[in-house]
Amino acid sequence: MTSPSDELREPIDTSVGPVSIGVSGEGPTLVLLHANPGCSRDYDGVRAQLADGHRVVSVDWPGYGSSPVPDLARFDGAISYACGLVDLLDHLASREGWGPFVLVGNSVGGYAALRAAADRPELVAGLVLVAPGGFTAPSPFTRAACRAMERPRVSRALAGPLARLYLRRRTPVTRRAIADARAVGRDPHRTQVFAAVWGSFLRPAHDLRRAAPPAAPVLLSWGRWDPILPTWTDGRRAARALGVPLHRFDTGHEPFAEAPAAWLETVQPFLDSLRGGDGWVGQGSVVASPITPRGEES
Repeated sequence: MTSPSDELREPIDTSVGPVSIGVSGEGPTLVLLHANPGCSRDYDGVRAQLADGHRVVSVDWPGYGSSPVPDLARFDGAISYACGLVDLLDHLASREGWGPFVLVGNSVGGYAALRAAADRPELVAGLVLVAPGGFTAPSPFTRAACRAMERPRVSRALAGPLARLYLRRRTPVTRRAIADARAVGRDPHRTQVFAAVWGSFLRPAHDLRRAAPPAAPVLLSWGRWDPILPTWTDGRRAARALGVPLHRFDTGHEPFAEAPAAWLETVQPFLDSLRGGDGWVGQGSVVASPITPRGEES
């Protein structure tokens, strides 16, 4: 079984700037997409298990982890990440046997995954979404919160405290993620990235509430105690829009980091259902069939 330290990292050029990826394991390809802030290490609690039978590509969004800060004059937060993800998938798909992909996306990573599935459906064999962005109903409160967080001075002060708030359960992975968030607040350039992503949540292009559901199978998971994207509003709205069950966990914003065993118990059967021979369903002549993964539904 592969450990996070076994990853081979490399930079990939995209329209949003160089994206650092780590690659571990062999088999059909999973692409792991983290939240804002964060980095690919947020998946350390589940990566080794996922890499047992899959090729796992761990992404650091520009401005985080091993990826350099993007050109901030042209950076439009989540919207830019979604465009950069399509570039990244196009690049990976040029490697023999790597595509199509199952995308595992948390928060802004889930938003980018949904946009990629809409823009390039032939590249996406499935989606594992964890509290994806794009399903928040605009209100005076949400607009004020995003406008406040768009100010680097506010983002710098709140990067660490917010992580402590939305990561409800303490594990080695979440403790490190909280420390990383504090470090973002101490770096003026990465603070600007963090702030720009928050500002982009107000863009019309970030609203997925009325978007057509993706053609690929979807597993939707959410933390029951997520204070940033609450399950009783955004979670239920996403489930209705996507037409899938909502699988809830006793966690905050990152169930895979806070309750990795429980999250994997739901996700692994879903991934198994997408397997077709040596690849994903949809590769070659294998035809997808509807499935309902295990886990709590509401």
